[in-house]
Amino acid sequence: QVQLVESGGGLVQAGGSLRLSCAASINIFSINAMGWYRQATGKARELVARITSGGSTNYADFVKGRFTISRDKAKNSVYLQMNSLKPEDTAVYYCNAFVGRYPDYWGQGTQVTVSS
Repeated sequence: QVQLVESGGGLVQAGGSLRLSCAASINIFSINAMGWYRQATGKARELVARITSGGSTNYADFVKGRFTISRDKAKNSVYLQMNSLKPEDTAVYYCNAFVGRYPDYWGQGTQVTVSS
C-alpha cells in the first residue's frame, strides 16, 4: 500500500504560479514512476508530467516549458512547479504512483483554479 497526500492547490490569476506537493508513505525511489494527472470538469483524466525512479521525465505537450516535475528523496515527495498558468489549466490535480504492477495508487486530488 502507498498513501499519497497532495497539497498546494488553490486559486491563481492567469500568468501566475503554483507549486503542488505529493508526499508518499514509502521511499519514492522504490516506486517505478510517479506522476501528476489532472481532470477538468466533464473531461477525462490526463497525464501532465511523470518522473521515473531513474529520473527520466516526460510532459504532456500542453505543459512543456511551463511545468516542471521534481522530487526530494529526503522528504519522499514529488513536486509540480506550474508557471504561466492558463485558465485551461483549471482542474483537479492528482498524484499517481506506479510500483511496477497494477493497481497503481492515487492521491485524493487538489483543486487548481486559474482565473482569467
